[in-house]
Amino acid sequence: MKTDLRQLADALPTAWRSTRLGRIGDANFKVLRMEGENDERELHAYNEALLVLDGRLNLRLADEMIEIAAGEVFIVPAGTPHSVAPGSRGTLVIVDQDD
Repeated sequence: MKTDLRQLADALPTAWRSTRLGRIGDANFKVLRMEGENDERELHAYNEALLVLDGRLNLRLADEMIEIAAGEVFIVPAGTPHSVAPGSRGTLVIVDQDD
């Protein structure tokens, strides 16, 4: 099935709310629109891959700020607290094991 991920993310009713497109083995394949503020801290028992399709993701890990640009992916290790810092925008693909 062919899907335009940017178009799908733009059509989502709420920024920062991912939609699961499917599962690949034990992993979820999700997309979301990054827009405005979202400083909610997250902590997962599994690794989480964050792939920026367009725009940029400003990721806060403890006291470190990491900018992930379009075309880049960052793997957040399991058990690592993280949040999104201001200035993040665009389309984000998430691969995780959350049910």
